[in-house]
Amino acid sequence: MGVFYESIPESIRQWIVEQKVFWVATAPLFGGHVNVSPKGGQYYGILDERTFWYMDLSGSGNETISHLLEPGNGRITIQFNAFTGPPKIVRLWGHGRVLECGTEEFATFVNSHEVQTLPGTRSIIIVDIHQVGSSCGFSVPFYDFKEFRPVLNDFFEKKRRKFEAGNASESMDRYWAYKNAWSMDGLPGMRRGLLAGKRDNVVPIKKMVGPLVPKRYQGGRGVAAEHVLLIALVSFILGIMMAMYGPGLVELVQAFDASRLKNTIAHVSL
Repeated sequence: MGVFYESIPESIRQWIVEQKVFWVATAPLFGGHVNVSPKGGQYYGILDERTFWYMDLSGSGNETISHLLEPGNGRITIQFNAFTGPPKIVRLWGHGRVLECGTEEFATFVNSHEVQTLPGTRSIIIVDIHQVGSSCGFSVPFYDFKEFRPVLNDFFEKKRRKFEAGNASESMDRYWAYKNAWSMDGLPGMRRGLLAGKRDNVVPIKKMVGPLVPKRYQGGRGVAAEHVLLIALVSFILGIMMAMYGPGLVELVQAFDASRLKNTIAHVSL
């Protein structure tokens, strides 16, 4: 039987940090593809009963980053399950924040929590938790842990050495521009990748085939049709309210939190 909590119970915290793998699920706001990513359990932790974090390593995809950066989005679920010992599944539901490598927020977090980063580290993902669920996991099979795969870390370590030896094409910014600047649905991803793509004329990798390939974003500019419609709808409603209530509405508009609109404008400007 499932049990729900508003925060991570003390009885579950130690079990979480002992796991070797977990899954991350996110999705775009308007249609698009639901993404589930497996993560090796060496680089994560619990800051307090409502805050979970993990080190986001570079890879060929960047769905999680794009979904979390999408204006008005941020939905994320973290799942752990037991492969040994008593059966257990734990899910952490919350709002995700991206601390991108190279930003002041990233450096502050890494320094204050003494996080040992890797050559392939592209961000720290923070999850502000609002719900925790624990369930049985009776059907999850037993597996024995052997060891963590070193392939990804070895790959980016070699890439780092080549770059430091003078091969500019091996820079992480160019890699991010090629593989991590856009999601498969055409949502913008890493800002460093977007900027490097424009600066170095890097054509992003094609991530989809067939009739569902997104037409927006891949040229390097543009805004999703859904966002255009949303902005148009808000403008229409504000116009009606201005006509009905006049100047008195200005104070209400000035008090409105415009952070999501700023994020949208920032993405479009890229």
